[in-house]
Amino acid sequence: QVQLVESGVVSVQSGGSLRLSCAASGFTFSSYCMGWFRQASGKEREGVATIGSDGSPRYADSVKGRFTISQDNAKNTLYLQMNSLKPEDAAMYYCAADLCYRPSFLFRNWGQGTQVTVSS
Repeated sequence: QVQLVESGVVSVQSGGSLRLSCAASGFTFSSYCMGWFRQASGKEREGVATIGSDGSPRYADSVKGRFTISQDNAKNTLYLQMNSLKPEDAAMYYCAADLCYRPSFLFRNWGQGTQVTVSS
């Protein structure tokens, strides 16, 4: 079955950088659309970045120019490079995947999440 496991440095100072990774298994990685989502305490989950099966990225306005989504099909791994981090970027980050006909907010496969803390 589909498995998504996130990992990465989880604590950083404001202005710093970190990279999240999501190891995928159980499906044809290169044929799926993938995405990163986050949920801050007391807030609704929001999309951060998605990447199509053709490698085309899309970003939320709040992270454009600071975050980069990428994937390594040989390693079945999705990445999120996060630069110039702000305290408001602190949240639980999830990776998700599904067939590309589904809109990202309806992705059915989710990782367990990794908590990102940004200290000011």
